[in-house]
Amino acid sequence: MDTLANLAMGFGVALTPYTLFLAFCGCFLGTIIGALPGLGPSNGVAILIPLAFALGLDATQALVLLTSVYYGTMYGGRISSILLNIPGDEPAMMTTLDGFPMARQGRAGDALVISGVASFTGSFLSTVGLVVIAPILASIAYLFGPAEYFALYLLAFATLGGMTSNNQAKSAFAACLGLGLAMIGLDNSTGLPRYTGGNLHLMDGIDFLVAIVGLFAIAEIFIFIESHGRNSAIGVTLGKLTIPWGDLKATFGTMMRSTGLGFVAGVLPGAGASLGSFMAYMAEKSYVGAKGNFGKGDPRGVAAPEAGNNAAAGGAMVPMLTLGVPGSGTTAVMLALLMTLNITPGPLLFKEQPEIVWGLIASLFIANIVLLIMNVPMVKLFVKILMVPAWVLMPMVTMVSFVGIFSLTGSYFDMLLMIAFGVLGYILRKLDVPTVPVILGILLGGQMEDALRRAMVISNGDWTFLFSTPIAVGLWAFAVLGFLAPMFLRKMLKRPPVPDSANED
Repeated sequence: MDTLANLAMGFGVALTPYTLFLAFCGCFLGTIIGALPGLGPSNGVAILIPLAFALGLDATQALVLLTSVYYGTMYGGRISSILLNIPGDEPAMMTTLDGFPMARQGRAGDALVISGVASFTGSFLSTVGLVVIAPILASIAYLFGPAEYFALYLLAFATLGGMTSNNQAKSAFAACLGLGLAMIGLDNSTGLPRYTGGNLHLMDGIDFLVAIVGLFAIAEIFIFIESHGRNSAIGVTLGKLTIPWGDLKATFGTMMRSTGLGFVAGVLPGAGASLGSFMAYMAEKSYVGAKGNFGKGDPRGVAAPEAGNNAAAGGAMVPMLTLGVPGSGTTAVMLALLMTLNITPGPLLFKEQPEIVWGLIASLFIANIVLLIMNVPMVKLFVKILMVPAWVLMPMVTMVSFVGIFSLTGSYFDMLLMIAFGVLGYILRKLDVPTVPVILGILLGGQMEDALRRAMVISNGDWTFLFSTPIAVGLWAFAVLGFLAPMFLRKMLKRPPVPDSANED
């Protein structure tokens, strides 16, 4: 009953006209960003964070706008995957396997409608799961002490780094780089400056948003400049758009199963939508077996990854809100927004600022309905937007990034620092080093250091205190497993497939 009362309070916050307008704008912009190949949800949210501050939005309104963008990008990623065989983002990669073959068979409209309904199913049901699980997990979080939080932060680094790169050493390097950058500024315990080089601008440390916008948005601009805008204009053809009721009925079970798998993948810190999409597709392919036509235009091969990755997007909100640990790269960016607004995610957030949490959750329900209504009849509009040349879009991204950051900080030094992070992000991308662990290190480095120091003070310097409780031991075990498991998964995926004749035998 308390949950229902809190949800009713949240709808009271979310149903105000201005908040509804922000949700609609976020859904629309997010779908466009998701449809454009290469940008993805992390870049989309990072680009629009400065805009949220420039508009003078309060905490709830900013969260509503950016979570609507987040959900919208997850919806929009399917458009270019199906029509162009180019994933709008990494989670949409699995959608290309059957979506593009359907488009080549003249069923592009059917594939887009199926993916839109599957995205709605995954997102809506995962938001229901967020309502149910988040308060429970928040109550469990009260059992966490310094040792448990240190292990939890380590778990986030291990799993998020492992899932975002094909090279564990590069992930570990990126995480260490982020932790090193987090050390810049005044020491919380002694008040002494660290690694500032005598620069007064660095005494307060590195602003999260400056680093995020630089590593994502500015680095993307440098990549575009390097390519000289080649292949920037996209031309696509969309046939007749109808609602394939038969296919929707046939894929209903697929959507339900994939939603469950995707939500679990999202709740796990660091797993995110990419794992949810992969798990949902492979599980459904195994479940259907020889009866399926996966890889050749099977509608279930479109419904499964779309339901899985959108459910994972909702699930990733659970650890971010309840534990302060991002469940994906995009929620890491949103965590930076919360910390900039002086909002500390965790169990106390549900008691001290319930209007923010439940207003956000209620707006997610509204955003899903808006996205379903928007994405079926307006698909032709989004397809036309894909034809806009990138040389028109990228200057707009640059303008929003610079104006937004300057309006937020009013510091020329931060503008130069943002460019420096853009250069760093460009170099890391050229070296195939993931940038998400760098962001995670900047975000959580200070808190991880504080947890370690408190643990050492309590135990009088006994490092075994970090393994003194079952929860801490379990988190350490999951951290090791989360870091090593991707290596074995990649080896399994590289094995040649077993011929169908062998399966039948």
